[in-house]
Amino acid sequence: MTFSAFTKYLACLAAVVTIVGGLGSMSGTTYISTASAQQAGKVPGNALGASSDTDFWRAVRQGEQGNVSIPDARAGVLVQSEGENWRAFRNGPLSVFGAWALLGMVILLCVFFILRGRIKVEHGLSGKLIERFNTVERFAHWLTATSFVVLALTGLNVLYGRYALLPLIGADAFSVITVAGKYMHNYLAFPFMVGVVMMFVLWVGHNIPSRTDLNWIAKAGGLFTKGVHPPAKKFNAGQKLIFWSVIIGGASISVSGVALLFPFEIQMFGKTFAFINIFGASLPTQLTVMQEMQLSQLWHAVVGIGLIVVIIAHIYIGSIGMEGAFDAMGSGQVDENWAKEHHSLWVEEVKAHQASSGSD
Repeated sequence: MTFSAFTKYLACLAAVVTIVGGLGSMSGTTYISTASAQQAGKVPGNALGASSDTDFWRAVRQGEQGNVSIPDARAGVLVQSEGENWRAFRNGPLSVFGAWALLGMVILLCVFFILRGRIKVEHGLSGKLIERFNTVERFAHWLTATSFVVLALTGLNVLYGRYALLPLIGADAFSVITVAGKYMHNYLAFPFMVGVVMMFVLWVGHNIPSRTDLNWIAKAGGLFTKGVHPPAKKFNAGQKLIFWSVIIGGASISVSGVALLFPFEIQMFGKTFAFINIFGASLPTQLTVMQEMQLSQLWHAVVGIGLIVVIIAHIYIGSIGMEGAFDAMGSGQVDENWAKEHHSLWVEEVKAHQASSGSD
């Protein structure tokens, strides 16, 4: 290598070292500047402007609605925080207290049966029958009852199935039962609603509270004391309580159920809260459609569990709890002695009507 060539080599090497050193210095400066900016709350690249916006992220966390180019405007909500509240309430208080309410009613009825036994017709069966409910009335009752039982079982499966049923029958069988239950729940809701309307039309006139009910309540209907039979008309105070529970609860659960069947179409809680606020409450009235759906689901479950608890007691007293009670909705004919003991005023009305019409 000649001296001239060696000189050129050193010059090139020096140039390369200078360039690399300069780039390294610039990179180090940029890194230090970037790190310094991040520590100072700056956002590199001006993604959100000159600094991070805590208010912006707080708004996102609280469900602020943004703008999207797709048709579904609901996608503009990046974080739907109420979903956490919905899940916490559903898997927490709702499931826990609901289970205790159901189990508590079963235990209470078992204790009552052990202590009281089956309520017998004290004067024995007379062999004479009196019509209590006609065909149309029994149809309305059984339409509502059978659809409600299926709705209750499939609804409880949604709430408790993966904890109670899944470990027993396995994932495949549980999947088949749950999918079938979903369709049964959706479609049998309509016969249930028809039955509730029919019962209201047929029996509302017999279920208006009266002074007679106060005496019946004071004596607890004679359920706890043998030989006590407070007078009652066609429906006593206990039956009236069940009737209005089914009518009001059935109407409420039907509305929330329709809201779930047709999602985002019915917003009832905002208006309901606004009405309640007239009486001094401070409930939120500006609810998103997603919040409306979550409240509908929770309310549907709460009312459903409440109705199940009431109906468990109704099924007990109408079957093993009281002799002769099932006949009222079975054949529609009850023994006259049973009727006199539990609905004496109604028997008098029937006898007076038969006498006036000349029938036996």
